[in-house]
Amino acid sequence: MSTKLEKVIISGGGTGGHIFPAVAIADAIKKRYPDVDILFVGAENRMEMKRVPEAGYEIVGLDISGFDRQNLLRNFAVLWRLFKSFFKARRILKKFKPQVAVGVGGYASAATLKMANWLNIPTVIQEQNSYAGVTNKFLAKKASRICVAYDKMDAFFPKDRIVLTGNPCRQDLLNLAITREEAAAFFNVNPAKKTILVIGGSLGAQTINRSLSKDIEKIAGLDVQIIWQCGARYITELTLRLESAGNPENIRLYDFISRMDLAYKAADLVISRAGASSISELSLLEKPVILIPSPNVAEDHQTKNANALVEKDAAILIADKDANDQLLATALETVQDDTKLKTLSQHIAQLAQRDSAERIVDEIVKIIDKK
Repeated sequence: MSTKLEKVIISGGGTGGHIFPAVAIADAIKKRYPDVDILFVGAENRMEMKRVPEAGYEIVGLDISGFDRQNLLRNFAVLWRLFKSFFKARRILKKFKPQVAVGVGGYASAATLKMANWLNIPTVIQEQNSYAGVTNKFLAKKASRICVAYDKMDAFFPKDRIVLTGNPCRQDLLNLAITREEAAAFFNVNPAKKTILVIGGSLGAQTINRSLSKDIEKIAGLDVQIIWQCGARYITELTLRLESAGNPENIRLYDFISRMDLAYKAADLVISRAGASSISELSLLEKPVILIPSPNVAEDHQTKNANALVEKDAAILIADKDANDQLLATALETVQDDTKLKTLSQHIAQLAQRDSAERIVDEIVKIIDKK
């Protein structure tokens, strides 16, 4: 008989790519065990401190940050915060007494899961990318299970503890009842016209934004619509840019799109960074995509994520340095090519890992039963 899950800690964050899978795992645990007590541990002043409570879960923050590779002197303060975070994580774990600690990557998970190892609490790692992050490689030696989204991850982790589960996605994206007409009405666009969805991640993407903003006058004269999530830090600049161009009717600009289910449904083509969560969502939704990997990530893992799709003709890749010259032209050519759109859609669908969160919960339960 399976042990009942009563208390679980989930730790990590920093970006939507960590937070959305974490919340999806929590939702899957809660669905199976409605009375379970779930506590998140994140990093103070990072987006998880807002997004997790919005999803209905309690979170506590650690005063922790990554190492500054540009200014090494600042790392004395980083080391002091790390030291304090280990002790705070230990207090949290001893007070909460979880049966298992789940790490999804990010600074906070390093302190939380390392302390869980020292307290003999089983740990589960969820690695979203095709190239493992530093934190998860650090934690893997003591992890009971390592849930991954790509093949060949034994290059980074102990093979006997790897399970291919895929990346958990926001379940609200998989609403099959939504029609294209409903989605178009939400964004006030024409459902009969070709529509490009631009998403630069939860924080926005400077290269994508600037590559398109320089050609707003050209876009205004085209028979194509753009739904554009630019990020909060760019919304003022781009709003003024649209105003100077006469606020084109075929461009809808947002700092953050809360109804991504509708945004995906309205789109014929997506322009996106190559974060693991975004790729998992696009695969499940069978969306043709142009990927512009961010160069500002550890080990250039977004390029590796994108290449895993390009090798199977499941996406188009444009390097960040080439986006300014190539992005708009490539997007316009692709969105008008129905054969290409269909091919991309079919191939990316073959890479989808379904029911990922539920499969991760299965692994958690197995670990608790064994313990």
